[in-house]
Amino acid sequence: MPDQHHTHPHAPHDHPHEAGGARPRALRLGVAGPVGTGKSSILATLCRELAGELAMAVVTNDIYTDEDARFLRSAGVLPTERIRAVETGACPHTAIRDDVSANLDAVEDLEEEFGPLDLVLVESGGDNLTATFSPALADAQLFCIDVAGGGDVARKGGPGITGADLLIVNKTDLAPHVEVDVATMVADARAARDGLPVLALSKHDPASVAELADWVRSVLARHRDGTHVPTDPGPMAPHSHSHDS
Repeated sequence: MPDQHHTHPHAPHDHPHEAGGARPRALRLGVAGPVGTGKSSILATLCRELAGELAMAVVTNDIYTDEDARFLRSAGVLPTERIRAVETGACPHTAIRDDVSANLDAVEDLEEEFGPLDLVLVESGGDNLTATFSPALADAQLFCIDVAGGGDVARKGGPGITGADLLIVNKTDLAPHVEVDVATMVADARAARDGLPVLALSKHDPASVAELADWVRSVLARHRDGTHVPTDPGPMAPHSHSHDS
């Protein structure tokens, strides 16, 4: 397990937007997508790829459990104390967009306890295609769909697909087994995203994993030099949290 209490001599320690030239706070990267698309696996993959060079932490979201956090802890991708679970108790999008206070508390506690951190990953609970992070919580966000969900998913759109900083078409290794043409699915995704990046990913494909890690590095570099501006992919579709009959 890499020792993440060290500083990084190659990392900038100044930031033009921080008072007194202090090191900027960690980049907060949100990961959203429907249930079963592989969000936790993507977090584990990023930790394996980047924990040797970046100081990292993770916040997971589940409605009533800490199952995703337990998965990551058991995978041994980070020291267990750097993986925190938020139990939202409500629709997953509530805690990433409507009221982000619980997630912000968890992120800030990790930064205070283990800082300076370079990167904090925040995983949404599984939600629908409209799930997006508030810019008050996430500096950048990626949205995950997968080939097992059907080759037409990218064409269905929604703020997560069309506006996230990066769209991942995950589990491409399964495409032959579910009769999906990955190239067509990626082309549909690119058409829906008006030039925003799309990545076809399999955790078993080193080239695609390296491309994902490089994308994160590039966003982190822009965050550090002050040129990255968080954007809002757009409002979610109207929804209600009422359980009244």
